[in-house]
Amino acid sequence: MEFDQLVDASGLSCPLPLLRAKKAIAAMAAGSVIKILATDPGSIHDFEAFSNATGHVLLSSGQEDGRFVFLLRKV
Repeated sequence: MEFDQLVDASGLSCPLPLLRAKKAIAAMAAGSVIKILATDPGSIHDFEAFSNATGHVLLSSGQEDGRFVFLLRKV
């Protein structure tokens, strides 16, 4: 899937992946898609909760090359 912004938070512990993503999303236009790469297993729960709390759409979450990958669409 295509995305407009990439945040590589590999090697960062909770809550830094989420904070970096929130900062990037704030600067994006509505409808834009952000791809987040993280290595912290806690990021799975963090991005699900973030999506539910903010309304941003969690398009996908999975793993690639030993990293967690999330795609979010800004509302």
